[in-house]
Amino acid sequence: MRDTSGTEMSSKRAASRFSRLSIVIAVSASALLSVVGPAHAVPAKDPLPADIPDYQAALNAVKSTDVRNAVCRFLRTPVPTGGAGAPVQTIPETAEPCQGLPVFTIKDPVARNEITPGFVAGTAQPLPIEAVKLTQLVSSLSTTVNGRNATVMLAPTQGGGWHLAAVRDSDSDAAYAGKATVGTLVFTEPQIRGWYQLKLTTVEPLNDQARQGLGGQASVSLSDYQKLVKARYADKLPGSEYDTTGYSSGYSLQSKEDDASSSTLLLAGSSGTALALTGAALLHRRRRASTR
Repeated sequence: MRDTSGTEMSSKRAASRFSRLSIVIAVSASALLSVVGPAHAVPAKDPLPADIPDYQAALNAVKSTDVRNAVCRFLRTPVPTGGAGAPVQTIPETAEPCQGLPVFTIKDPVARNEITPGFVAGTAQPLPIEAVKLTQLVSSLSTTVNGRNATVMLAPTQGGGWHLAAVRDSDSDAAYAGKATVGTLVFTEPQIRGWYQLKLTTVEPLNDQARQGLGGQASVSLSDYQKLVKARYADKLPGSEYDTTGYSSGYSLQSKEDDASSSTLLLAGSSGTALALTGAALLHRRRRASTR
C-alpha cells in the first residue's frame, strides 16, 4: 500500500503557510486602507483656512438668508448708468426678493489682499508679511443670474466675525483672488484695479492693468514693485498735501462702503455707480474693526 503520510504532511504545511500569508496580506491591506482610505471613499472635508480669522463666521454669513436676499435685490435692480457722480439709487424692497430668479448658491469666500499703506510709503520692508494684508473676503455666485455675475464682499466685524460690506457687479475680484495657491499670495493694487501674484519675493501680473503697472515687465522683485507704488501713491497718502487740499480722498485701504451710514448698505456697480439698500429689509451692519 502506498504511504501518503508525507504528502499529507506537506499539504498541511503548505495550507498553513498559505493561511498565514493570507492573514498577513489582509492585515497589511487593512492597515494601508486605514492610512490612505479606499479608492472610492469620500475625501475628508477640507480644513478651514488657517490664514483667515473667524472663517466659519464668514461661511455662515455667505450662506445666510440676509446675504442671499441682498444679492437677489441687487440682481433684480438694473445697475445705474449715470456714472460715478450720479445720485445713489435706492433698491426697492420686496417681500420675496429671490422669487422668480434662477437658483444659485454663493461660493465659499476667499481672501482679498491689498498692498499696505506702510509698504506704499516705504516705511515697511519689502517682505510679504509687511507688503500685503488681508482686507476683505470675496465670494462669487455659482452661476450667472439673468446674464449677470456678482461678487459678495465681506468685511471684518469689530470684536470678531464678518459682515456683508457690498455686492458688486462682475465676479473678477473673486476669480483673481481664487488664483492663490500653496506658497503664493494674490493681492490687488486697487487704485489701478491691478491683480498680482506674489511668489516668495517675485511679483507677477495677473491682468492687463497689473502688466501696465509693472511697465510691461513679466515680473519684478517685491523691492522694485515697492519703488513703483511709492512713486505712484506715496505723496497721496491720507494726511498728505494732496489729500488735505481736497484733490483726492487719498490712498486708503478702507473702502467707500465702510464710510456709509450703518443703516445703509451700498451695492456697487462695476462702473463705480452705486445702489443703496435701505429700510426694514436691510441687513444691519456693524462697523468694521480698525485693524488696518
